[in-house]
Amino acid sequence: MSTTEQSHEAQRPRLEVIVASTRPGRVGGLIADWFVAEARAHTGFDVHVSDLAEINLPLLDEPHHPALRNYTKPHTREWSATIDAADAVVFVTPEYNHSFTAPLKNAIDFLVHEWRDKPAAFVSYGGQSSGLRAVTALRPVVSMLGMMAINAQVAVPTRQHVTAERTFQSDPALDAAAKAVLDELARLSPAFKALRAAK
Repeated sequence: MSTTEQSHEAQRPRLEVIVASTRPGRVGGLIADWFVAEARAHTGFDVHVSDLAEINLPLLDEPHHPALRNYTKPHTREWSATIDAADAVVFVTPEYNHSFTAPLKNAIDFLVHEWRDKPAAFVSYGGQSSGLRAVTALRPVVSMLGMMAINAQVAVPTRQHVTAERTFQSDPALDAAAKAVLDELARLSPAFKALRAAK
């Protein structure tokens, strides 16, 4: 990568894509891979991925309230640095029993300040509802943390897009939805970055 390319990448907003499912045999990885490819092709972001199955955070194990940022565990410090560096966040989540995953709630609850004043978007997936009820449950959680949950979102009906051979097949409607999400995050990220810098 040239110096000019490195400088351009450093100026782009950092987009953190969080893969919420940790279940063996999940399809979330396929869907996240597709969205990450769309985000990189968009060229408006420096794209990073946090796969909760790989990060493997324990059930919240910090002795102090996360609002104090008095972290005692290396995994918490690493997670804090990852989210602190993000300018926008996309949650890729399935729907479990009308809600989102327990590992995602746990990962969110590890932190407080790191989420604040950042735009957030959702890529949900599932059966009949395409994961939309997970997003309905997730929106007030991220809003409570001071994030701005954008209206544009991606909802993937897995029966139509994940084949028996475990491949993901997009279509123009999903591609357009992903672009709408990315365009909105690209529009909002600089303004929220300036807001954070002013505090």
